[in-house]
Amino acid sequence: MPDSPAVPARPGRFGRLADVPVLLVAAVWGSSYLAAKGVTTADTVVAVLVLRFAVVLPVLVAVGLRRLRALSGAQWRGAGLLGLVLAGIFLLETYGVVHTSATNAGLIISLTMVFTPLAESRVRGVRLPGAFLAAAGVSVAGVALLTQGAGFTAPSGGDLLMLGAAVARTVHVLAMARMESVRGADALSLTTVQLGGAVAVFAVLVAVPGTGASPWAAAAGFGAGDWAGLLYLSVFCTLFAFFVQMWAVRRTSPSRVSLLLGTEPVWAAVVGIALAGDRPGWPGFVGAAFVLAGTAWGRSVADRGRTVAGEGRATAGEPPQTTRTPRRHTCETSGTPGR
Repeated sequence: MPDSPAVPARPGRFGRLADVPVLLVAAVWGSSYLAAKGVTTADTVVAVLVLRFAVVLPVLVAVGLRRLRALSGAQWRGAGLLGLVLAGIFLLETYGVVHTSATNAGLIISLTMVFTPLAESRVRGVRLPGAFLAAAGVSVAGVALLTQGAGFTAPSGGDLLMLGAAVARTVHVLAMARMESVRGADALSLTTVQLGGAVAVFAVLVAVPGTGASPWAAAAGFGAGDWAGLLYLSVFCTLFAFFVQMWAVRRTSPSRVSLLLGTEPVWAAVVGIALAGDRPGWPGFVGAAFVLAGTAWGRSVADRGRTVAGEGRATAGEPPQTTRTPRRHTCETSGTPGR
């Protein structure tokens, strides 16, 4: 009797398991607005970035020293290159937040969830389903409504910096998905090298005259609340976000992760209402509903696409596709950490 054909794994099971921690990252990032604004000024941007990463980097090195030594030269170079991109993201985001309104910053940075699937489809030479594009459009419309409370301002240099940060986030995620040099390497080691490269960039910049206060001067002016905010940014908004994305993007896709992280403005509104006394009004609540609906719609479209692909392979006698993205399309490192 011939063997029965293999039954594909349930398409959405592992993807849904990956959704929960990614949504936690979005919530942490939403809360990072208050933390970052509490410890950063226009004169301390680079200094705070040095302190933020220097707090956790020695711990990472100590924990993963043996695995760091196991990295090949190509993996060191690849992770170092990603670290340069990461440094650019943080500089663009932090200066952008300082020099523009929270409304414009939240709206512009959310465009990452549109840029990522569009760029991913272009790189792969495939066409995104119209329903996925529509879902992304609903989410962006929701972000626009959610950020209406403070009103829009004329475009500024900060707006352009946030737009650059959104593009850089997309480049970072897609580069990790396609760089052969970082495949198969230990995730903790690659994270450490990336953060080390970013800290090196910040350390060089902070020594340049005119870039603001030194890390020592900024730290000397910190109170207990400032240190608590800095540690929160370091441990939760950086390390936690990094490792969750490393885990999740291997079990789903850059587009799906980006769409889930697009709920960040909703969590920012929740934190603002609960802790800062913000009152977004009815447009904000409608916008939050739009973001959640668009995210859920996009996830269902992604799951249907995997189901159809698996059924097509089974019909053709090919091995069914599981929920895990094919190796050549899989990110082996994390996405962009929080601001």
